[in-house]
Amino acid sequence: MDFFSTLSLSVIGRASFRFLLTTALLISAQATSAQKGEVLTLPEAIQKTLAQNPQIAVFPLQQWALDGAEFTAGLRPAWDFGFEAEYAVYGDDGSSSSSSPGRPGPPSDDDDDDDKELELTASLSSVIELGGKRQARIDVVNAQRDLLIADEQATALDVLAEVVRGYAQVLAAAELLILEKEKVSLAQEALDAVITRVNAAASPIAERMRAESALANAILAAEAQERMLSYYKYALSALWGQPTQDFAVDSSVLFRFEPNASFDVLYERAQENPSIARFASEERLRASHLHLTQAKSTPDIGWYAGYRNDKEDDENAVVVGFNVPLFTGRRNRGKEISAMAELEQVQLDREAALLKLYPQLFLAVTSREQALAIVEEMQNTVIPTLRKALSEVDRAYRRGRYSYVELISAREELLDAERSRIVAARSVHVYGAEIERLTARPLGVVAVESSR
Repeated sequence: MDFFSTLSLSVIGRASFRFLLTTALLISAQATSAQKGEVLTLPEAIQKTLAQNPQIAVFPLQQWALDGAEFTAGLRPAWDFGFEAEYAVYGDDGSSSSSSPGRPGPPSDDDDDDDKELELTASLSSVIELGGKRQARIDVVNAQRDLLIADEQATALDVLAEVVRGYAQVLAAAELLILEKEKVSLAQEALDAVITRVNAAASPIAERMRAESALANAILAAEAQERMLSYYKYALSALWGQPTQDFAVDSSVLFRFEPNASFDVLYERAQENPSIARFASEERLRASHLHLTQAKSTPDIGWYAGYRNDKEDDENAVVVGFNVPLFTGRRNRGKEISAMAELEQVQLDREAALLKLYPQLFLAVTSREQALAIVEEMQNTVIPTLRKALSEVDRAYRRGRYSYVELISAREELLDAERSRIVAARSVHVYGAEIERLTARPLGVVAVESSR
């Protein structure tokens, strides 16, 4: 169940989605048969989920969007072309009225006696960016890209942990179905024994009726468990967008476990989890926003240059001008304060996340250890003892030394112990998946490092 065994290398290495997918494709050469209704392995389930889960599929699109944002951020200020025509009319008294596209002059009845002048001006204008604004914009996009990678890795870990939990549910349901079928078999054996005793007039007919009812209930329970197995298969396959129950699993995998690891080592690893590491990316993003905001406090210099032609006097002139906005830094001070507050908040958010992480990891580790202890105790001591006890009670019942109630009680005790073992084994894998999600490392690898 160490589903992070190779995937974690790309996760911790802050690789992109395509590396996550490539790693998953290399996890197992067995991942080729589930579509044919054969055994579905966990690596195959991981491969399918990474390739087709919508939660992960959105990240390449977001990366694409950031490519566009980076292109826009790298653009220099635009150039503007302007054209102006001014038509001036001078009267006999020396006064003048002018007409331009935006300023029509007053009409005159004696325009023929006036002097007329037409001035044409063509100009180019733009802005000189100061304070490193262009690079600051690019830095913001790059920081957004780092944060997106961290979010992608955290989402991939969450999805893969969900795959393991779903796969563990399928394994446990398959084992419980085997147990329910064993219960049917035991109920049938008990019925046969009761019928033999009833025919020999050693037991009342009521015992046969009870045994027949117990068999019917066992069959119904097996049918219900079979439907639950179908449900968990559908739930698992829905993670890769193809709900189906047309696959089998090797349920014996449920009882294969990774060794325990030291909590201190696990907690140290957990601090490198993408969910925690993303705060470093978010801090860089906030710092980039602050730098960009500070850069905007430096005023940009607007400029224009043009060419003016006077048709009447046949005069030409070059026009050059500059403009600088005033008090830019003062007007931008509020945004700087907000950006600094957001930057400070990231560190506090990281500390809060670490405080939450500690009890989460501790609960997962201790719960896994408890579940593992239950499995070992049930498997090595309780179940073998109860099997021997059931065999003795069955033999004694057939000889008339024990009652039917004692036979049923011994059988139920064995089945309850088997059920507890299966449920505990499922919990071992569920808590193990949570530990691996929090630490972003395979539990087996961390256990080896812990032993060193």
